[in-house]
Order: sequence, then C-alpha cells, then structure tokens
Amino acid sequence: MKLSSVVDRLDEELRTADYADLDASANGLQIGPDEAEIDRVAVAVDGVRETVDRAVEADADLLVVHHGMSWGGFDRLTGRTYDRIAPLIENDLALYVSHLPLDGHQELGNAAGVADVLELEDRAPFGELGPEHIGQRGTAADPFAPAELRDRLEANLDTGGRPVQLLDFGPDEIANVAIVTGSGADWLDEAVAAGADALVTGEGKQQVYHEAREAGIHVVLAGHYATETFGVRSLQELVEEWGLETTFLDVPTGL
Repeated sequence: MKLSSVVDRLDEELRTADYADLDASANGLQIGPDEAEIDRVAVAVDGVRETVDRAVEADADLLVVHHGMSWGGFDRLTGRTYDRIAPLIENDLALYVSHLPLDGHQELGNAAGVADVLELEDRAPFGELGPEHIGQRGTAADPFAPAELRDRLEANLDTGGRPVQLLDFGPDEIANVAIVTGSGADWLDEAVAAGADALVTGEGKQQVYHEAREAGIHVVLAGHYATETFGVRSLQELVEEWGLETTFLDVPTGL
C-alpha cells in the first residue's frame, strides 16, 4: 500500500486536522518521503531511539506512535534529536504520530481502551480541550469498591511492575468513572462537575492529592505508559485489516 494512502486513511479515521490548533505535537506523517511502498507497520507508544531501532530490526516501512519527535518543531538536528531521526532516514522508515487525536477517539482511543477494561456503559466524551475531547466517561454495571477498581486496572494494564496508586477520597462505591489517560490530572474539576466518583489517569501532580481530597473524589494513577498502549494497539488492528503486516513494540517505562 502506498504511504500516502495509509496516512490519508489514518488522518481521516483519527480526524487529525481537527486537533491542529490544540496539540503541540505535529500529528500525522511527521518524518518520511512524499511517497513509499508500505508492507510492514510497527506500532509503539513512544517514538524514541529504542523503538526506531526495533522497527528497523523488524524490517518495518512505517512506525506509528502516540508520542512523536516533534513538539513545536526542531530548532537543531543535533545530539539526541539527530540520533533519533538519523536511523529513520537511513533506513527509509517513515514516522506517523497521533497524540491527542488518539487520546480522544471514542472507539480506538486510549481512554476508550481503559473503559473497555472497566466494562463501562453509557459512555460519553470527556476531557474538554477547546471544541474536542481527549477522554471518556461511563458507568459501571456493578459499582466498584475503590480497591476493586484499582485491582482491576493493575491486573489488566502493563504497568511494568509498578503498583496502581489509589487516592481514596471518594464514596464507598464507584459507579461513575471519568478517564483521561497519560497526564490527565488537570481534568479533576471537570470530573467533579460531571458527577464522577473517580478519575482514572496515568500520572498525578502534587496538588491533585489535596484537590481530590477536598472535592471528595477518588483518583487512580495507573501509569502514563500503561494507560496509553490501547490506542496504538487499536491502530495495529486497523492497519492489519487493510492487509498490512504489523508488530507491536512494547517498551514499558514503569511511569
């Protein structure tokens, strides 16, 4: 399949253009030629030297990641930036990135994947960012005890051996859950306003402890990497349906 065809299909499915003014990431085809033939696609959470090297070893033509290499452009192609980009160019490996568009996709996205693990129902977009959303919320068919929610996530997410942390400040039963993966603690107030009993995210900030305690809401910190493998795995399944060979490059950080 032509590279341009893969890129166009991904951009359309992920509504990449709708996030152009909202995301510091250069989403879409970030590094690559105008045209190439794509037979094998590697997917990974992070576009870093290890995933690039492993994609080259897998003889991939395209690497699809959630966290790319360009966040507002490159000032200089030296040092670590050069070391990451050079193997892409030397091996004719294109790089496609989907950051916030993949967070916000209500079927293929990261938050949708976490909601699947929790078997949430009556789902709706959550995590407002301008006119878009980067998360999801829903209700549990059978309410969770706080420790049960934490244990469900810990058992089903690739945390790299890191325990899932629970800030246990909410009600005894959790029925309404809001999710923003990665670094989503800034959406705590929106979760409270939406009537959520718990906010599930990847990593926290110092102030979220006191904010959650004062608001009477649980916060579950399940790991940035662990909550963001779902999107790229969904894209892996999608491009397989298009007839392309794929491989998932798992490089957990434990963070």
